[in-house]
Amino acid sequence: MKNLEKMRTKAAKLQAPTPVELPSGSWRCQIMVGGERISVVEEDPVLAHTKALAIKAGLIQKAEAVEEITVGTAIDRYIESKDAVLSPATVAGYRRIRAHAFPELMPVRLRQLTQEAVQRAVNRMARSKSPKSVRNAHGLLSAALSVYRPGLHLRTTLPQKRRYEASVPDLDELPALLTAVRGTRVELPVLLALCLGLRASEIRGITWDAVEGDILHIRRAIVEGPDGPAEKGTKTSAGERRLPLPKPILELIQQQPHTDDYIVHMSGQAMYKAFSHALKKAGLPHYRFHDLRHANASVMLALGIPDKYAQERMGHATDNMLQQVYQHTLSSQRAKVDAKVDAYFTEILLHTDLHTEG
Repeated sequence: MKNLEKMRTKAAKLQAPTPVELPSGSWRCQIMVGGERISVVEEDPVLAHTKALAIKAGLIQKAEAVEEITVGTAIDRYIESKDAVLSPATVAGYRRIRAHAFPELMPVRLRQLTQEAVQRAVNRMARSKSPKSVRNAHGLLSAALSVYRPGLHLRTTLPQKRRYEASVPDLDELPALLTAVRGTRVELPVLLALCLGLRASEIRGITWDAVEGDILHIRRAIVEGPDGPAEKGTKTSAGERRLPLPKPILELIQQQPHTDDYIVHMSGQAMYKAFSHALKKAGLPHYRFHDLRHANASVMLALGIPDKYAQERMGHATDNMLQQVYQHTLSSQRAKVDAKVDAYFTEILLHTDLHTEG
């Protein structure tokens, strides 16, 4: 791009900002005006640079520049403004939405965007994507518009949520599963998820100094960020917790090669694939790796563990998530409960004269 090279040379002489290409393909120029850092993001680097110079020179106001930007640029700006405070996984998710959702809206200027156009884009996406995906994409769009076009209040009709009914490994299936993973790379991750209820990201974030005698201190996680694996704190403050390590798991940890700070060297995708292979080997139904965490909560429910303690073990700030999402009835336990209830009422019916004369 010869024009861009000429512009960069001229910008250097004028001490003007140089456009920087963002991962989304847009271009950003940053300037300081009155002590405030302003980012100008455009699809075209020359346009971004020109507007940045015009704002710096006072030829146009910041608000005037904003109303001309596209929806895609507004979302880029929004993501950039939050990348220091959001989880790397959240930022990566936002960038995926930016790249794939509502393509017909991205080149539209903010001043030209209408509620009808948003509704049509949502309708189109809803035909091929899950309600959750549509709602997440609309949420990001709405958040960006609240900053860069606050006058447009979206009242979009969104697809109804579908409640996910997780299928968790039953108690009768656990021996076959544990036999299938024994001696494999995924054995330790499976035991940590099943017995301690850890998330895959928490398992990846366990370091050797987190093992304090027979206690495991959960205090960090590794997630997939926009630039690859990234270390972060626990999902919530309640996520930092200490859990007793059962002897078999502690011994398995001690057997792991001590090559660096981390104990488990598997990505989330690698855990899922290895777990799926073990299920197939054991002749068991398909489950997600995260369903092991669901199974842990369900076992605590079956054992009568009070919600407060179950909540603390799983690292939830409140018991709402535990009750609404994670606790499921195990089919083997449900059968015992059904039999017990049926026996009670059968006994009543057998000893009650239902044909008394009135």
